[in-house]
Amino acid sequence: MAAHLCSHDTPSPERMTNLPRYRLILWIALVVNAAMFVVELRAGLSANSLSLWADAIDFGGDALNYGMSLAVLASAIAWRARVALFKGVCMMGFGVGVLVYAVWSAWRGEVPEPLIMGSVAVVALVANVGVAWMLYAFREGDANMRSVWLCSRNDAIGNVAVLAAAGGVLSSGSAWPDLLVASAMASLALTSGWQVLKLARQELAA
Repeated sequence: MAAHLCSHDTPSPERMTNLPRYRLILWIALVVNAAMFVVELRAGLSANSLSLWADAIDFGGDALNYGMSLAVLASAIAWRARVALFKGVCMMGFGVGVLVYAVWSAWRGEVPEPLIMGSVAVVALVANVGVAWMLYAFREGDANMRSVWLCSRNDAIGNVAVLAAAGGVLSSGSAWPDLLVASAMASLALTSGWQVLKLARQELAA
């Protein structure tokens, strides 16, 4: 996690001046994430891959994340902090859900299709790196801006992990690389969600 994650400063005047640009970036991110949610959900079901399925849910959650951020962009910091609080809970809920599903998938023992996993992960990585690059300038804003940046960064990390899982499944013929990566993604969501919750609570208490 970045060193400034627990900073609870409000956006600087320069960032406030750039709100129209930030709003446009959020709209682009919303469309990209909604599209990738559909792509990865279908691919995850087709490949029987928990890591792709988890990434698809994350894309869907991020689309909702960007939509909520757009809704409160010009609101007072207290409202933005409340939205960040809700998003932190959602991030942690996603992590718990994936961990539970990983246990069920391990019990079933089905091996996913690595070629589908790898090809879709590459497309998802390109999408997430593009969004994260656009949001980079706003990574040290308030809790709401920070949570948006964290989601995009975590997604890019997750895509690299899915690529590694695809290679592991291909070489081992086992589902365990897929399950381990999905569990790691869930742990990252839990950690990030908790830190967003802490920052949002600090802003509400200020």
